[in-house]
Amino acid sequence: MMVSRRSLFLGMAGVAAGAGAGGWAASRVGVQPEPPAPPGQDEAGRLLWRNWSGIQHAYPAQRAAPGSEDELTALLRTAPGPLRAVGSGHSFMPLVPTPGTLITLDRMTGLISHDKATSTAVAWGGTRLADLGAALAGIRQEMPNLPDINKQSLAGATATGTHGTGATLPALHGNITALRLVTGRGDILDCDVARNAELFQAARMGLGAFGIVTQVTLQNSPLKRVERNVWLQPLEQTLADWPRLHQVHRNIEFYYLPFTDMTAVITHDETDAPATVRPPAQDNEALLDLKKLRDWLGWSPTLRRRVARQVMSGLEPERVVDESWRLLSNERPVRFNEMEFHLPLEAQIEALKEVIAAIEGQRNDVFFPIEARVVAPDDAWLSPFQGRMTGSIAVHAYYKDQYDFLYQLVEPILRRHGGRPHWGKLNSLKRADFAALYPRFNDATELRRQMDPEGRFLNDYLRGVFADA
Repeated sequence: MMVSRRSLFLGMAGVAAGAGAGGWAASRVGVQPEPPAPPGQDEAGRLLWRNWSGIQHAYPAQRAAPGSEDELTALLRTAPGPLRAVGSGHSFMPLVPTPGTLITLDRMTGLISHDKATSTAVAWGGTRLADLGAALAGIRQEMPNLPDINKQSLAGATATGTHGTGATLPALHGNITALRLVTGRGDILDCDVARNAELFQAARMGLGAFGIVTQVTLQNSPLKRVERNVWLQPLEQTLADWPRLHQVHRNIEFYYLPFTDMTAVITHDETDAPATVRPPAQDNEALLDLKKLRDWLGWSPTLRRRVARQVMSGLEPERVVDESWRLLSNERPVRFNEMEFHLPLEAQIEALKEVIAAIEGQRNDVFFPIEARVVAPDDAWLSPFQGRMTGSIAVHAYYKDQYDFLYQLVEPILRRHGGRPHWGKLNSLKRADFAALYPRFNDATELRRQMDPEGRFLNDYLRGVFADA
């Protein structure tokens, strides 16, 4: 990830000058076409909705953007189903597509209230994480952890189990202390550990299948600065040091750069040091340079690895200090498709080794970094982190590239090691698989049926997950 764009480009140019014609004939040099897009509207004149990466789409009969809970309750009583809420469309699974009613909470955003003494805040579910970070900073609070991308809505991110990294830090829904949910009948229910307690445990990470979450109460922390450090080091060194690294750093993750034998390690730790000037982000430019390395040298993994190691060996570490909400989440304009599984922490490294060997043995076209994180447990019924320390492995494919290898090569490895899939990311699991992975899955299914006996919040995919008629 953190590779100097200029250095990598010059390194590749030097190889290009001495390469033989046979090598370039087998390369991927050229402009890749955009994946084919569905028509902008269907035969009934209904407009297209697509997710961020472009692989999910729908033609909803009705779109709604209620501006208040009263508007939302009136809508849910009469709108054609399936009723599906959408945030930023960053899920890769078909959680959102519906021929019925697509609902956005984009008009229900911002902070509602806060308590300085307890560092809690209540926010509307439609608030985007980037905006929420700034708003909380204004009242001297921060969310204890954040995901890598800052575009998701609060309700959408928590509904799918979106997470950051840190051995003592749970996923976003782990810091929800209360929520307000509107049912398909138009009832408004307040939920926490005392009121509607079982619904709270199911719906705070509930895939939008129990109702629409309009308000979320967050247990935050006092605003503080963190020191971000990024450095490159060999994969073997990172794997050997991983048990220590995730114990001594507040936030820790690493990216393996395919066909380089190198990793980018990223840590964030609390500090009283003054804020520093943050240099212009180079992550996305560096990512595209890794793509160039693939395009020009994909025909020769050995040469690709040698050039990458030579170029990266002289790159300097990065250090920056700022408020955590500015550093933990980032702009990620380069689109991709992703599979992520959450494994028992003790299985993470062995599974990662197998994933790397499978990809580098069979898929020379892969260039997106493979991400490893650690997440603390929580007790939400449908949480992939329920009851165990988790080591996550995320494998990405550029949105213009084929991603079938994720199912063929990667998923079997991650499942064999006891992985639970991220609900919003690519997987092929069905209801029976989820029932085997989650001790309270059948309880959640029955409660969901009681809350929504007509299945108004279930699209085709979710019917398969919850096996409702």
